[in-house]
Amino acid sequence: MAFGDVNLSEEEIRGDHNPGAGGWPTIRFFNKKTGYGGEAYKQKTSDAMCDELGKDSYMQAYVEEAGDTALCLVSDGKGCDEKSVAFIEEWKGKDKEAVDTQIHRLKGMANSKMRPEGKEWVTKRLAILKQFHKPSKDEL
Repeated sequence: MAFGDVNLSEEEIRGDHNPGAGGWPTIRFFNKKTGYGGEAYKQKTSDAMCDELGKDSYMQAYVEEAGDTALCLVSDGKGCDEKSVAFIEEWKGKDKEAVDTQIHRLKGMANSKMRPEGKEWVTKRLAILKQFHKPSKDEL
């Protein structure tokens, strides 16, 4: 998933995007289903869009919905398939160095050419391992 920002005073928008319709910020997502035109964010509450998406729960739900994905949570297994649960069990209790080494290895693999199902499994493992990584006080 990628996020972008367009400054309309410097970059003209063409097509049927209608930036600013419904207020600011204008939020759109683009994927294979929506094509070039994309699709506008559909608000879930009567709050201002910036307030609504400023809440982690709404932003998380939007990213999962727009990306057609669900985050596998290490804490309670929510959103995890059986393979991911087994991977979580395998990595529970491993030290930070081992997790960091595996993250580095998987990042290298993610940049290589592979079948889509292999790439998806690498991405899932990376997302899981990043949840195990606890930043040190120096990193904060």
